[in-house]
Amino acid sequence: MLGGLTRYLDSISERDPAPRSRMEVLLYPGVWAVFWHRVAHAMFNVRLFFLARWVNHISRFLTAIDIHPGAKIGKNLFVDHGFTVIGETAEIGDNVTIYQCVTLGGTNPTNGKGGKRHPTLQDNVIVGSGAQILGPITVGVRARVGANAVVTEDVPEGATMVGVKARSTLVKAETWAKEFMPYGTPCKEPCEPGAQRIDDLEAEIAELRGQVEALMAERETADPAARKSS
Repeated sequence: MLGGLTRYLDSISERDPAPRSRMEVLLYPGVWAVFWHRVAHAMFNVRLFFLARWVNHISRFLTAIDIHPGAKIGKNLFVDHGFTVIGETAEIGDNVTIYQCVTLGGTNPTNGKGGKRHPTLQDNVIVGSGAQILGPITVGVRARVGANAVVTEDVPEGATMVGVKARSTLVKAETWAKEFMPYGTPCKEPCEPGAQRIDDLEAEIAELRGQVEALMAERETADPAARKSS
């Protein structure tokens, strides 16, 4: 048990440069939220629903993170800072990172459809600050959801989603997402397809300008009369 806790704390340290010791990580609200959820989920599974909810409310009061007792969570979940909501039928895989103010929300329960209502996050997913992932969709392995994105459709494995409504950056998975990406958003390279297209057009204009200048210089050299008239 102690070894499992140590591995969990170390997994958080690998994703967060701020802590200087395991004891510091142990003070993180996300760590305690996951702990209390394990307790509440065990109660939920044996149909002690009221007690599970009671533990859930205590955890939410102490950590500002609301994880429904029915949610299924894998190993090494890191909820950074807090103010996050995870719904009843949400499923979270291993080594998932969720930043502050994220919602794993459900579809409207008044439509008469029971069962799965919340998202599934597969292994090694990163969800940026303020992102909203809504409905019974699946976010694929190693996918990244950028800050403030709103995701309502399935996300392919390794994709990076940005915007409202979120869309893929169209960056190939084999090029990106090999390492951990803080906040789920590439910051050193353009993540908007439109921005990349603008860069390409500017490069083409610069190349055409150079060709025109070279042609003008060649013309003046070949035709002295044209040079004098100019």
